[in-house]
Amino acid sequence: MAIELPSYIAGEAVRTNRWLNVYYPWDNSLTGRVAMVGPEHLNQAIEAALAGHPPLTRYQRHDILRKAAGLLAEHREELAQLICRETGLCMRETMYETGRSSDVLEFAAMEALNDDGQVFSCDISPQGKARKIFTFRQPVQLVGAITPFNHPLNQVAHKLAPAIAAGAPILLKPSEKTPLTSIRFCEILYEAGLPGWMLSMFVGDIDEVVAPMIADPRIELVSFTGSVAVGKHIASMAGYKKTCLELGGNSPLIILEDADLDQAVTLAAEGCFRNSGQRCTAVKRVLVQESIHDEFSRRFVEKAREYVAGDPEDPDTRVGTVIDEKAAIEIEDAIKGAISDGAKVLCGNKREGALIAPTVIDHCKPDSDMVMDETFGPVAPIIRVKDVEEACKVANSTEFGLQSGVVTNNLANIRYCIKHLKVGAVNINEGPQHDMPNIPFGGVKQSGIGREGIRYAMQEMTYIKCVVM
Repeated sequence: MAIELPSYIAGEAVRTNRWLNVYYPWDNSLTGRVAMVGPEHLNQAIEAALAGHPPLTRYQRHDILRKAAGLLAEHREELAQLICRETGLCMRETMYETGRSSDVLEFAAMEALNDDGQVFSCDISPQGKARKIFTFRQPVQLVGAITPFNHPLNQVAHKLAPAIAAGAPILLKPSEKTPLTSIRFCEILYEAGLPGWMLSMFVGDIDEVVAPMIADPRIELVSFTGSVAVGKHIASMAGYKKTCLELGGNSPLIILEDADLDQAVTLAAEGCFRNSGQRCTAVKRVLVQESIHDEFSRRFVEKAREYVAGDPEDPDTRVGTVIDEKAAIEIEDAIKGAISDGAKVLCGNKREGALIAPTVIDHCKPDSDMVMDETFGPVAPIIRVKDVEEACKVANSTEFGLQSGVVTNNLANIRYCIKHLKVGAVNINEGPQHDMPNIPFGGVKQSGIGREGIRYAMQEMTYIKCVVM
């Protein structure tokens, strides 16, 4: 049965006469609907956040986040089912996402207790005085956050948890394709004791609500995860204020001739097909040294066939749908384009509605559209490379630079990749999808500005204040 949820303005449920419908990508049935807000509600949320409330203590923030982690664990199956019905992702993926989100809250709870200041002496030069300076981090007065569809719980947790830990009030606009999970998550935070003024969550028209939120001078930081085009547009609207933009990637997995092939095949399959390939850190290009290419491709196809695509609610399904049929058709067209450029499909390349079978494509040209652009689906383009130098050159040839994976046991190759790959992270004998909430996450080039990861997102959401004593 479809559910009906409100937006929340400063902790108060808001129901209007306008609704946003959310559909299950598997069969296009109605999953639920959310009340849409207008400009007056946006202003209410901002005014409530800036009304001069006593700030929460570090312990209060810690306690709220810790309790929320416990509540999230209690509601794990409910939330996993809701993510599945919003996104079409299979249940084994959505159960994993709820577990990751609990970890994010737990780590944020710990970070909320950590001191963040330094002490400096002034008498370190002939002109210096016998003074001390101490610093501390003060939260920005208000954060505006915009999240994508592909991780409707974990992406939201990565915005809200550091804001709460830092003591920064936040306005959340989730993806219009997957707002239901975000609302339930916000309800859990309120239940854990988060004051309403600290968090508002809503959906609304772009021109009426979203653009004004981005441009409003009372919001001191805009944090966005999504496409490059939208991120650049947000930056232009935000004007002279802080932005943290995580804009996707085209992450390579480099497999060199001394690699453990069983490990390489597993990393490639997990990286290309998990979450239906809809992750900015997913493996989007498999760069394989020529000397091992044929054997790798044979094993990879065998592994790909283990990833059964089908009904997302079936426990045997390993790959659910992409977000909608329109996205699936775009992926199908990208595959056709690669074939016309001379690539060869080794398995997959079947579409039913929003479902794309895991697809392995060999003999891909490094400059084909499928390789240069970010194909957001369960597709694995294989590119042959001569050596580590060519692998790094091809890896660096796109506009993105988020993460990378390198499978090798040769120390010289490892050193070369660390030095030459233009990315935010080089994962050795791991896929680019490797991530933890306690590390800095972000990229270079068109992959974004700023860093996420709890501690580093907290730094983005605060500024340093110096006090001279």
